[in-house]
Amino acid sequence: MDIDKFLKFFVPKDHSFFPLFEEDAKNLIRAAELLKDLMVSSDPTEHERISKEIKNVEHIGDEITNKTYEQLNKSFITPFDREDIHELIGNIDDVLDSINGISRRINLYKPIKLIPVYQNMAALIYDGAKEIESAVHCLKDAVANKDKITVACDRVKAIEHEADELYFEGASQLFRDEEDTKELLKNNKILELLERCVNEEEDVTDILKTILIKMA
Repeated sequence: MDIDKFLKFFVPKDHSFFPLFEEDAKNLIRAAELLKDLMVSSDPTEHERISKEIKNVEHIGDEITNKTYEQLNKSFITPFDREDIHELIGNIDDVLDSINGISRRINLYKPIKLIPVYQNMAALIYDGAKEIESAVHCLKDAVANKDKITVACDRVKAIEHEADELYFEGASQLFRDEEDTKELLKNNKILELLERCVNEEEDVTDILKTILIKMA
C-alpha cells in the first residue's frame, strides 16, 4: 500500500480546505450573477461597470486559488488527493477566467446589440455555478453525500448539452441573419466563449466525480 494512503488511516486530515472550496464556489456564483446582469443590459456604460465588478470577483478567485495552493504546501495529510485539490480549484478558476473574458470581449468589441441567445447562455452558466456550489458544499462528507454530489454533477452535464444546442442554434441564426461581417465575427466569438465557459463548468464536475470514485 502507498505510504501516504496508509498514513491517511491514522493521521487527522486537514479540513481547512473546505472553507476555501466553498468560498471559491460562492465567488463563482457571484461572477455568474454579474454575467447575467451584463447580458440583459443594452447600455455600454453599464457593461463597463459590470465588467469591472466581474474583474474584481475574478481577482478574489485568484486570491482563493493562491491560498489553497499555499495550504497544500503546508498540509501533510489532505482530505483527498493533492492533485485532485489542485485540479478542482484550478478548474473553478478557469470558469471565472472565462466569465471575465466574456465581459472583457463585450467591452472591447462593443457589438451593436447583444443577441438574445446570450441571455440564455448566461442563465445556463449561472445554473451550472449553482450546481457546482451545491456539490462543493457536500464535499465535507463526500461519502455520505455521494448521491447529492452525483445529482449535481449530472445536472451540469445536462446543462452542458443544452448549451451545445443553444450554441448551434444561435450560430446558425447569426450566420443566417447578420449581414454586417464585423458584427457577425464579434458576436460569433462571444458565443463561442459562452459555450466554452459551460464546458469548463463540466470540467469542474468531472474532477468532483473523480474524487468520489477514489473515495469509494
